[in-house]
Amino acid sequence: MSEEKKDDGLISVFIDGQEVRTKPGTNIIEVAASVGKEIPHYCYHPKLSVSGNCRMCLIELGMPGRDRATGEPILNEDGSPKIMFFPGPAIGCGTNAAPNMHVKTDSDMVKECREGVTEFLLANHPLDCPICDQAGECRLQEFSTSHGAGYSRFVEQKNVKPKRTRLGPRVMLDDERCILCSRCIRFCQEVADDDVLGFTDRGSYSTLTCFPGKQLENNYSLNTVDICPVGALTSTDFRFKMRVWFLKHVKSIDFETSVGCNTDVWAREGKIYRITPRRNDEVNDTWMPDSGRELYKLVDGENRLPHCKAGEANVSASDALAKAVELLKGEGVAIVGSGRCSVEEQYALKAIAETTKAVGVYLVGRYGDDDGILVSRDRNANVRGALMTGLINSLPEESLSDLGAKIDSGEVKVVLSVKEDLVAAGLSKDQIAKVKLVSFDTQRYASTDLAGVVIAGLTPFERSGTVINQQFRIQKFHKAVPGPAGAVDDLVALATVQANLSEESFPSTVASVWKQLGESGPFEGLSFKSIPDEGVLLDGSAFGALPFAEGKSLHFEPKQEAVAAE
Repeated sequence: MSEEKKDDGLISVFIDGQEVRTKPGTNIIEVAASVGKEIPHYCYHPKLSVSGNCRMCLIELGMPGRDRATGEPILNEDGSPKIMFFPGPAIGCGTNAAPNMHVKTDSDMVKECREGVTEFLLANHPLDCPICDQAGECRLQEFSTSHGAGYSRFVEQKNVKPKRTRLGPRVMLDDERCILCSRCIRFCQEVADDDVLGFTDRGSYSTLTCFPGKQLENNYSLNTVDICPVGALTSTDFRFKMRVWFLKHVKSIDFETSVGCNTDVWAREGKIYRITPRRNDEVNDTWMPDSGRELYKLVDGENRLPHCKAGEANVSASDALAKAVELLKGEGVAIVGSGRCSVEEQYALKAIAETTKAVGVYLVGRYGDDDGILVSRDRNANVRGALMTGLINSLPEESLSDLGAKIDSGEVKVVLSVKEDLVAAGLSKDQIAKVKLVSFDTQRYASTDLAGVVIAGLTPFERSGTVINQQFRIQKFHKAVPGPAGAVDDLVALATVQANLSEESFPSTVASVWKQLGESGPFEGLSFKSIPDEGVLLDGSAFGALPFAEGKSLHFEPKQEAVAAE
């Protein structure tokens, strides 16, 4: 072994004869996965404690032998260490890497053990794959095909258990499918800090249930559905809605708070069916709040703005933008941006503010309780983007009282509002009536009804861009579905306004905006394409003293990494 390898802090583990360099103590399932070897498992999850109760991950385990009397290594005839394998199998999930450990993942003994475990798991499991929501992403279905015997010797009647038990408002249990892996129990105990689930009865009659007087209703309950390896736990919202193999998923971000949870948006033919968490160990591990999963319902909500308007009439986007430019050429312009806009849109808004010599630029703050997990006190997704683009220079207030005072004094005559309800933000209808209001939004609010021009925009699921979370980590989100025919992309609309106001071209695509953003300042050297899926941590030290601006991440267990030896 080279000196370089000796000093790198890694140890050698041998997976089916292949040397792997890894950190001491790394779980063997993770070590094997690093070299493309899958050790099948159900109860093991990299972000939960080890329970070792499914026994699917059985392996053969060996260590270099030593003479009991002298302690000297036992060698083969060729001088290599003699590996002494244990007489019986060991569980992979309960085994951590040790120097010169040898693991067999595909020996005859291992294969026979897997067949036996699979046969026992299927003894009472219902044969309802054709109607199961988990079909297409079911680990039991996959492992039964790969590691099962291919036939059943079980001739007795299967145990009958409850089929439709509501554990909480968002989670349904089919107890016949449950393989007692305990992932959901450990998640509630260790992550959600809401210990409400447990097993009752014994043997093949064991049943998952809630403790008396409790139900699974915390804001992270649907994560139990995500980690259930079979179809025992299902979402009441997604249940029987769509087959997963028909859906395509797009990488996105949860816009409900400044945590910036990474998500996958699942859609088919322009319709979104569900949102699930996407693993990012630096931000949200593999979890997300239930509340963020429902945001897609705004796409087809009853208050959705499908058309641009000028006065009371529906008009084309080009006509509405022309009218907006005409109003913004006047004096006394104030701009109300949003912490829900992308970095690119905030950059365009800053340009508009400079061109119109805006007498005030505002963001509406949204603050609530920090739940200590994945819902932060700052309920805007991209306030830090507004800080770093220079659109604003301090964290926003919840009320637009300063803007209201300027309207009352006559200093503000025109207001450009982007994705904010000005009435909810503290302006009265009388104050709004005193100004010419141009509103960019996706939903109908009290203030959009009072606007002279309404530009119907797109939701985060219908456009692409970047946001900066509370760690000052910039992350990308991507378009999942098309917007309504009468709506216009927000960045295109803002770029059009700026180009007509300044009579100079302005970038109207995310990539072209980044050609300017990446030239200097806090984004220097970056481009939209170069930002990886896990995001890039920016230098936010200039804003670190601001309330709610400190970086925080959910990081229960570090990702265990291993690298194949050269």
